[in-house]
Amino acid sequence: MYNIRKIDDDLTFVGVNDRRLNLFENVHPLPEGVSYNSYLLKDKKNVLFDTVDWSCGRQFFENVEAALDGQDLDYIVVHHAEPDHAATLDEILIRYPKARVLCSAKAKTFLEQFGHDVANRVDTVKNGDTVSFGKHELTFIAAPMVHWPEVMVSFDSTTGTLFSADAFGSFKTLDGVLFEDEINGAEEIAWLNEARRYYTNIVGKYGKNVQMLLKKAAGLDIKMICPLHGVIWRHDIARFIEKYDLWSRYEPEHLGVVIACGSMYGNTEQAADILANALVQRGVKRVRFFDVSKTHPSYVIAAIFRYSHLVIASPTYNLGIYPPVHNLIDDMKNLNIQNRTISIVENGSWAIKCGTLIGEELEGLSDCSILGNRVTLKSSVSEDNRESLIALAQAIADDIYAKKN
Repeated sequence: MYNIRKIDDDLTFVGVNDRRLNLFENVHPLPEGVSYNSYLLKDKKNVLFDTVDWSCGRQFFENVEAALDGQDLDYIVVHHAEPDHAATLDEILIRYPKARVLCSAKAKTFLEQFGHDVANRVDTVKNGDTVSFGKHELTFIAAPMVHWPEVMVSFDSTTGTLFSADAFGSFKTLDGVLFEDEINGAEEIAWLNEARRYYTNIVGKYGKNVQMLLKKAAGLDIKMICPLHGVIWRHDIARFIEKYDLWSRYEPEHLGVVIACGSMYGNTEQAADILANALVQRGVKRVRFFDVSKTHPSYVIAAIFRYSHLVIASPTYNLGIYPPVHNLIDDMKNLNIQNRTISIVENGSWAIKCGTLIGEELEGLSDCSILGNRVTLKSSVSEDNRESLIALAQAIADDIYAKKN
């Protein structure tokens, strides 16, 4: 049975929710699932904006059929060729044999690489091209590396609707909600957290490319943003664009501290707890503590994007960095973390190496600075290194206060 919802007189949401997928891209946890968004525009020419993952194909096909209500499909716009948005394209083409595909030349190449039989049914478009479907006119805007090289977004000048591909998306199923103004209270915070986690881990590496897209979008009279995952934005658009601007410039949203701790037997954790306690006592209002052995890196990365300061606490392991901490640092480098103030706490029973190695790894990050003296534990917290932790907390608090003022 179909499950669709009207967005306006001509546009209908025909997307689906996926609550069975455990890992997005087989990497990132989806405790609350994800939506695959697709939209059907009815005009003199009927247009489907993107398809969905095969996992939800049956629901999607029923939705498209119901929205068309006996009419034919003329065009399918492929903004992004990744399988979660294009896997069901072939089946749509079979069901609607007159439909033609509109996509970038690079997207056509990618679709063929994924095995889609589109060679004779594609009309390629490039940045600035416009296509009229009747009263609706669509302008295509190149958005390379947001987050794949073939990506385009499109703007319906008739309604002010930006079809934004993976930009402005979020993890989390819709659960009856379609628009951001239908979310309230604590649920709104949950949505923003999942939007941040989505951006930082999926798009975060490509901040410069997102900045280029934001500059293009600034010249448009955008009244609604329709992404390929998550809620549609129509009222508080400026607030979400501001978040994207901060994230893509690698500027923190808040002055605060993320403590990313790896601990084998609890001694490094105890040191990090002492540090967290001392930070709060010194007026630091935002402190987030993560056990990196238990917390998926995507959550820690999202917090690092959110806050200004980071403490990495690690034991030495096989004369190196504790593996979960090392994995997090690799993710930080891969996702282009910049402009953060970082402090280090190291531990070891002999040949304590991890602090030096962490420092060397962090040299690969742009515009990041090391704050305070490195705190070194020998197996466990002693009175001397407890005082060093207190001193580090004071240095961090003073730095936050200085930045605030």
